[in-house]
Amino acid sequence: MGNDWSMPKNDTKLTPTFQIETDLIAQDHGPVCGIDEAGRGPWAGPVVAAAVILDPENIPPGINDSKKLSHKMREKLFDTVHQTARVGVGIVGVDEIDTLNILQATFKAMRTAVGFLEISPNTALIDGTGKPGLDCHMQTLIKGDQRSLSIAAASIIAKVTRDRIMEELAMEFPHYAWERNKGYGTAAHRAGLASHGVNEHHRKSYKPIQKLLGTGPY
Repeated sequence: MGNDWSMPKNDTKLTPTFQIETDLIAQDHGPVCGIDEAGRGPWAGPVVAAAVILDPENIPPGINDSKKLSHKMREKLFDTVHQTARVGVGIVGVDEIDTLNILQATFKAMRTAVGFLEISPNTALIDGTGKPGLDCHMQTLIKGDQRSLSIAAASIIAKVTRDRIMEELAMEFPHYAWERNKGYGTAAHRAGLASHGVNEHHRKSYKPIQKLLGTGPY
């Protein structure tokens, strides 16, 4: 397509912009969606992906890599992005994560998210290096959530969606402190595993959980 945005030229002070999307739209490669995921690393809970097509004439101010935003700002932008953009979300649970492996489960979540968009994109900008297999042109972007506003918006949708899921699960399973750690292997989560064991929301293909279950290899 004539452009190579896969590697950031200077990653010291990356700020997401709409320039990549603008270039693609100018070359008649729009609509452009940004895709990102949340939850590849945790020991429990689903993996969530989001796909977002921003309206070039109505991009909410303040969009950034979700990790750089406060909880309050993420929640505000979550609502604003839903109100102003096309949004699709894909959720893949622990059973499929254990069956497929986390990478393939993430790709499935991404494909599902794109499938829920109201319009089909001609180009997908994907955070990272892996392509999930979409029926459109795919462009991977290393540190994409710090470079593309569409990917940054997707990172917000994916993270807030998953955080809310884990907070709800924490009400049912309070021993693991998921409302704080969102399923990552923190000391509080490990303490809950030691006292209450593994439950149906833990990823049994992950080595720390396999070790607790004695199902190895680990």
